[in-house]
Amino acid sequence: MSDVIANIPVNYYVFFATALFCIGVVGVLTRRNSLIVFMSVEIMLNAVNVLFVAFSSYKSDPAGQVFVFFIMAVAAAEVAVGLAIIVMIYRNLRTVDTGALNHLKW
Repeated sequence: MSDVIANIPVNYYVFFATALFCIGVVGVLTRRNSLIVFMSVEIMLNAVNVLFVAFSSYKSDPAGQVFVFFIMAVAAAEVAVGLAIIVMIYRNLRTVDTGALNHLKW
């Protein structure tokens, strides 16, 4: 596996991760559906994970890959809590549109 990663220049991984991160940022800033915003945040996390794995492979240091494991564990917990919040908002407001969340103000 590392031979395949070593044959691809690191610039390709950086460009790919940059594109993924930009797609995530655009999704967070432009979309109003909270599920799409949530998926965009996950795309940004995965872009960072791609860079960690690529640089870890190029440096032959497993620390980056171990760090990715912990990021994925935190992301799984985030998904559980985030989806629970989205479900509760949907039960109360019957929509997942972020524009409707101003009803939650005091």
